[in-house]
Amino acid sequence: MNYIIIAIVLVIIFTISLGVRIVPEAKSMITERLGKYNRTLTSGINLIIPFLDKVKTVPELRAQKSKKPNTLARMVISETKYIDLREQVLDYPKQNVITKDNVTVAIDAVIYFQVIDPKRSVYEIVNYPIAIEKLTQTTLRNVIGELELDETLTSRDTINSKLQLILDDATDKWGIKVNRVELQDIIPPEDIRKQMEKQMGAEREKRAAILFAEGQKRSAILQAEGVKEALINRATGDKQAAILRAQGEAKAIEAVKAALESQENYVQYLIAMRYIDTFKEMAKGKDSKLIYIPYEASGVLSSLGGIKDLFVEKDLAKVISK
Repeated sequence: MNYIIIAIVLVIIFTISLGVRIVPEAKSMITERLGKYNRTLTSGINLIIPFLDKVKTVPELRAQKSKKPNTLARMVISETKYIDLREQVLDYPKQNVITKDNVTVAIDAVIYFQVIDPKRSVYEIVNYPIAIEKLTQTTLRNVIGELELDETLTSRDTINSKLQLILDDATDKWGIKVNRVELQDIIPPEDIRKQMEKQMGAEREKRAAILFAEGQKRSAILQAEGVKEALINRATGDKQAAILRAQGEAKAIEAVKAALESQENYVQYLIAMRYIDTFKEMAKGKDSKLIYIPYEASGVLSSLGGIKDLFVEKDLAKVISK
């Protein structure tokens, strides 16, 4: 009897344990009742009906370490009961795509996505990791096929934006949001890569030659401008000195003129006395008794202001006899 009770208790405990589901944080579970979707279990403790409700298994991406040393881990798909609601990363191997100008390049893409509706990610698509991978490959071929090689190598941001918009729109039906797409590497063929390296080397040499020529041109211009400024400054200095010299001479002439005008009578007196002394010397000759003053001489003397009056007022004969 005791064994039967123990067995019943164990069956009850086992049944209850089957009806309890603990879901970790940032994960969810899908339950089906008699083969039909029932509900989505969120993080925490959840109760289901044993034997009637069943947790559905879903695909999951996992990183599998490579057995070879110095080799990156690769992503594999396994079965799980939990749906990860965190942002996930799909790092696909390189794939060959053809550009608009028929050049085959190898592109390595990385996709960041997140499951926002667990129900749709399970029932709207069979295996969403594989579906996203294939959708990315086809979309990448279409986007790169519209670009030439040069545009492909220089338009990573544009390609990333186009891929993100197209993939996000396509995966919205699956309850998945593609947050961003990154092109890790774009590898052109070896022969084209060598040609590009030669072209880049030639471009660098060209830019160096242009910069050197521009430097010499700039140096010559600066030297010419320096000589020009020096000549202008010298001419300006000479001009200013000449102006100042002329102004000084003009001021000196004005000062002399003013001084002469202020002493006009005194100067006239000195000139008259000089002429008188000269006549005295002429009168001292041994054979001369009488001195005649030519009329023209008196006219010359009269042109000096005031001298004529001086001769009129004084007795010239008396002055000469002395």
